[in-house]
Amino acid sequence: MKIICIGLNYRKHALELGWPIPVEPVVFLKPDSSLLKNNKPFFLPGFSDNVHYEVEVVIKISKLGKGILAKFAPRYYDEVTLGIDITARDTQNRLVKAGMPWELSKCFDGAAPVGNFIPVSSIKDMNDLDFRLEINGNIVQKSNTSDMIFGYNEIIEYVSKFFTLKTGDLIFTGTPSGVGQLKKNDNLIAFLGNKPMLDFLIK
Repeated sequence: MKIICIGLNYRKHALELGWPIPVEPVVFLKPDSSLLKNNKPFFLPGFSDNVHYEVEVVIKISKLGKGILAKFAPRYYDEVTLGIDITARDTQNRLVKAGMPWELSKCFDGAAPVGNFIPVSSIKDMNDLDFRLEINGNIVQKSNTSDMIFGYNEIIEYVSKFFTLKTGDLIFTGTPSGVGQLKKNDNLIAFLGNKPMLDFLIK
């Protein structure tokens, strides 16, 4: 399986980082070794002094597909959860400044915690879905999927031009504004609506 991530998919997040609003999806991949499941703790890496949280809605691909038109995209995913795109921001900034790829800042072990998946059919409207991240009981990110620049179907159409989507692939659909630094002993709880999907510790 592969983890496909969409960057800068919420306008306010792009603005808070000082990056231009994208005119097409910004795509990067994480390896399967980035996946962190079952609410296992995340261990801060030794190579970074500024590791950030980015909560995202995550969809799971349900069948093989290539060159998928947006109007057919809903046939290709049937489960949803929340995930955290953990980012070594200092590493990212250094690489971007040097004009280098920035996978090292996002693709390290454990950098993609995901919650338990639930059926898309249980969601009233995937395009009007509230979600939030709380750290130590304080809301740090809160948004609605209606604020995405590129919706699920557009994302699937775009990425499937380049990659064959396979059953079990995950798509992280982008984070809203409010990203910030993780600290040891932080407790992260992510909610879809009022349903907790993730609850884990930083070590």
